[in-house]
Amino acid sequence: MQAVSEMKGLLFAELEHIVRTSSKLIAKISPEHQDYRPRDNMRSLLELAQHLVSVPSVDLLILQEHGQPEIRRMEEEINQDSASEKLSAWMDKGFQDLKAYMEGLSEEDFLHKSTKPFYLEHGSVQAKWLIEIVTHAQHHRAQLFNYMKELGYDVNMFDLY
Repeated sequence: MQAVSEMKGLLFAELEHIVRTSSKLIAKISPEHQDYRPRDNMRSLLELAQHLVSVPSVDLLILQEHGQPEIRRMEEEINQDSASEKLSAWMDKGFQDLKAYMEGLSEEDFLHKSTKPFYLEHGSVQAKWLIEIVTHAQHHRAQLFNYMKELGYDVNMFDLY
């Protein structure tokens, strides 16, 4: 099915775009703003950036049904970095690993193989996982953008496109 391949390609292109634009936003963050937190119950700017860059890697582990300890180890490893270059490298590596995994699936598995995360009773098919990862990363990129706007950074919609 050519349509499945084309749809994967569109989702990969969108996620690659999110990775690239997220990296550019993260590179603009001044160290003195890393502890900025809009409210006490929200992540700091650095914590948000670390979570955003972890999305491809961590979500890949989750969809591959790895356990919570391994996922927490990956998050802790990413959270040790605060330099924009290192954070961008984490996100790019996660994207490349995710893409390799998804491209390695047969069309049948991409559309019908269901995997279950440790925290839910039900699973999702691999195609749905890929869509979820794209929207998850896009959501946190938008949060990062908003934090930066609140701090007065010179960012606008062109930083997202």
